[in-house]
Amino acid sequence: MKPVRIIPRLDIKGPNLVKGIHLEGLRVLGDPIAFAHYYYENGADELIYSDIVASLYQRNSILDLVTETSRSVFIPITLAGGLRTLNDIQKALRAGADKVCINTAAIENPDFIAQAVRVFGSSTIVVAVEVVRNDDNSLIAYTENGRQSSGIEAVSWVQRVEELGAGEILLTSINAEGTGDGYDMDLINRVVSAVSIPVIAHGGAGKPEHVREVFATSDVRAAAVASMFHYYAKKLSADMNPVEGNLDFLRSGKSFSRVSEISIVELKQYLSKHGIVCRLVN
Repeated sequence: MKPVRIIPRLDIKGPNLVKGIHLEGLRVLGDPIAFAHYYYENGADELIYSDIVASLYQRNSILDLVTETSRSVFIPITLAGGLRTLNDIQKALRAGADKVCINTAAIENPDFIAQAVRVFGSSTIVVAVEVVRNDDNSLIAYTENGRQSSGIEAVSWVQRVEELGAGEILLTSINAEGTGDGYDMDLINRVVSAVSIPVIAHGGAGKPEHVREVFATSDVRAAAVASMFHYYAKKLSADMNPVEGNLDFLRSGKSFSRVSEISIVELKQYLSKHGIVCRLVN
C-alpha cells in the first residue's frame, strides 16, 4: 500500500501566513516561506500555497513566494488562488509550482478544467471543492474562498470535475474548517464514493485522532492540515515572525485551545503506530 500523504496547507494574505475559522476571521501567524522550509525539513509530503484573496481581486500575487520556496523545498508545491486562464497556470508552473488548484474559474466555466488538462495534463490540475452544509443537510459548492454560493450541489459537481479530466480534488468542509472539531466524514465518504480520482481531505483536523479517522474510515489517501501544524511551528523561531499586519494574536501568546499543537513527525509516528503507512523522515 502506498503511504498516505500529509500536506500542510498555507493560506496567504499579503506577505503573511494566516489562519481563520470557516475561512474567515484571519489571524496572522508568520512568514510563509519559513513555515514551508520547516515543514519540508520535517517530513511534509507536499505543500499547498493558497492566495486566499486572489479570486476576490482577480489576481494571484504569490508567484515570487512560490519561486523562492521552490529553490530549496524539493517536494511538490500546489498553488491555489486566482488562476483564471491558461496563461495564469503557465506562470504558476514556471514560478515553481508542480500543480495548480482551481475553483472559482472552474465553476464559472467548467470547460476551463478540460482545457487546462489538455494543455498541462491531468496530474497538474487539482480542483478545489469548498462545501457548505446547509441546515437542510444539502451540500453546496462555494467559490471565492468560501465567500459565494454557486448553488451547485457538491457531489454532482465532483462527478462533473472528474468527467472533465481533473487529476485530483481538494475537498474542504467550510463548516468544519479551522474549528478543530474533526473532518466532515459524511461529506468525505459521499465524495470519495462518487469519484475514482484522488481526494485530499481538508477542514477540521484538531487532533491526531481526526487524521487517523479520515484514513481509517474512508478511502482518502491524503489529508491537508493547517491549524495543528501552524500553532506548533509558530513557537519555534523568530524567523517565522511576520513583519506587518495585525499582530495582536501573536503578541497575546495565545493558541487555539481546541487544536492540539503537533509536528508532522509526531503525527506520522502516531499514524504509523495505528497501522497507517506514512513516509517517515530519519
